[in-house]
Amino acid sequence: MSAALSLDAVGVSYHGPRGKHVALHDFSLELPAGHIGCLLGPSGCGKTTVLRAIAGFEPVSSGSIQLGDHLLSSPVVHVAPEKRRVGMMFQEYALFPHLDVASNVGFGLRRQSAAVRRARVSELLALVGLPEAGPRYPHELSGGQQQRVALARALAPAPDLMLLDEPFSNLDGATRERLTLQVRDILRAAGQTAVLVTHHEVEAHAMADHIGVMHNGRLTRWSDAVQA
Repeated sequence: MSAALSLDAVGVSYHGPRGKHVALHDFSLELPAGHIGCLLGPSGCGKTTVLRAIAGFEPVSSGSIQLGDHLLSSPVVHVAPEKRRVGMMFQEYALFPHLDVASNVGFGLRRQSAAVRRARVSELLALVGLPEAGPRYPHELSGGQQQRVALARALAPAPDLMLLDEPFSNLDGATRERLTLQVRDILRAAGQTAVLVTHHEVEAHAMADHIGVMHNGRLTRWSDAVQA
C-alpha cells in the first residue's frame, strides 16, 4: 500500500576540503499517497540529493522525512535504506544480464514461495505490457522494454514509495516521449506514490501530478501540474 510522503525543513550538508557545503536548504514538501511528484531543475541543483535522502543514502542534518506514519530520517533517526520500503529506478537499467526477464523481475522476491513469486512476476509483466517476455534476456530487448522490466522489478516488492532518477535520459526522443506516458500509466494503475527527478519540463508535465522547481538546493515552487 502506497503512503504519503512528507519532507519538513530538510537540510543536507557535506564536509569537504573547502569546509561545509549545504546541498539542501530548508526543503519541505507534501506528496499525497498514490500521487506522482516531480522535482524539476538543472544539473547540480540538488534533485538527486533529495532522492538519496529519501532513500536513506544521505543523512539529514536538519528537519525530517516521513513516509506514512513512519519517521525515516531526522538528525537523531536514520532508518536503513533496506528497511524503508522505497523502490528506486535509475538512468541505468541495471538488469542482470545472466538472468532472464522473469528472474530479474522476481529478484527482490526470493523469500517468497515459488508460486507467489511466479504469480507476482506474471502480474507485473502484464502490467508493464510485456506478458510474454519472461523467458527472454535483457540483451534481446529494446531500451524501452528494458526500462519497463526495470520498473517491474522495482515494483515487485510493493514499495510504499517509488523514486525515479532521470529514468528516460538514455533513450531517444520518440522512445522517451512514449515511455514517459507508459510509465505514468503503469504507476497510476498500481496506485503507486512516486517521485521523479528530471530537467525536462515537458516530461515533468506529462508525468506528474505535482511539480517542484529547484534552484541551488532550495524548492522554489511546489504546485499542481497542468497536464494535456
